[in-house]
Amino acid sequence: MQKRKRAAALALLWALLPCTRALALSPGDTLTGVGRVIAIELETDGVMVAGFAPVDTDSGSVSPGAEAGLQSGDRIVSVNGENISDDESLLQALERSEGSVELRIDRQGSESSVQLTPARGKDGRSHLGLWLRSGISGVGPVTFQDPAPGVYGALGHGVGDDTGDVLTPIRGGSVGRAQVESVVPGKSGSTGELVGVPEGDVLGDVRQNSPQGIFGVAAEMEGESYPAAAESEISLGAAEILCTVEGAEPRLYGVDITRIDSGNGGRALSLRVTDAELLEKTGGIVQGMSGSPILQDGKLVGAVTHVLVEDPTRGYGITLESMLNACSVA
Repeated sequence: MQKRKRAAALALLWALLPCTRALALSPGDTLTGVGRVIAIELETDGVMVAGFAPVDTDSGSVSPGAEAGLQSGDRIVSVNGENISDDESLLQALERSEGSVELRIDRQGSESSVQLTPARGKDGRSHLGLWLRSGISGVGPVTFQDPAPGVYGALGHGVGDDTGDVLTPIRGGSVGRAQVESVVPGKSGSTGELVGVPEGDVLGDVRQNSPQGIFGVAAEMEGESYPAAAESEISLGAAEILCTVEGAEPRLYGVDITRIDSGNGGRALSLRVTDAELLEKTGGIVQGMSGSPILQDGKLVGAVTHVLVEDPTRGYGITLESMLNACSVA
């Protein structure tokens, strides 16, 4: 996914729902191979620490959050026992408090409590001396859609911290139309990227953030119908990726599947770009292609997930079967 970072007074810059219907993999099942980019807006569950911003007070500049040991990536889930859903609810909770407050934080899946005293800024308000974020936005491709219920899967990997090791808990989100505005080609040592922009129209929601991708329900998306391939049907050799590298229309480009490592998550498939046109436009696989469908022998077999930094002509993919098994959207 190619992220768009947004700033607010408190933020710079991304729950699994119960399953009532599984997307079955069996001969004859068909899914829409989409390949189009969408604008993605995610609402985090709690407020994430994005950095530190000392507060200008009458006694000098201070950062109570930093002094209390908070770290970038921490998620603030409550203040004095009051659940926090976004940055505004955090501000309101601080204003209702007097003196020291107890923050409940989640750090890489482990919760703990931190006691600190907010600083009173020259604006008269209470501050923690932190940059915070309560939402994440970006642009990325849709892999598949099951048209009847409208369930879709995108990205081929989860949305998490900068290391990619910890998923960001979400309360929900939305997806809308987008297009690719420009391309920064990849080269050895630099991954390159597709620069996407939203077009405003909301298509649907986001209900699940998993290691295998984000999932939700949206209006019917354009694309060809393909049989869904089981992992056992994938073979080494020629394949295609359906991706959008300019505008809003996806195209097919040639790749080779050079290795199949069953069970290796988002790196189960090793890919090598062979298409001369794609190599000329992008240098190979670049950021923003994650989620682009992989097709082989007329079947939908997986999605692009990673690029090799040292060689953008090569990358990795996840099998479609892994994405479908992970999807728990009704």
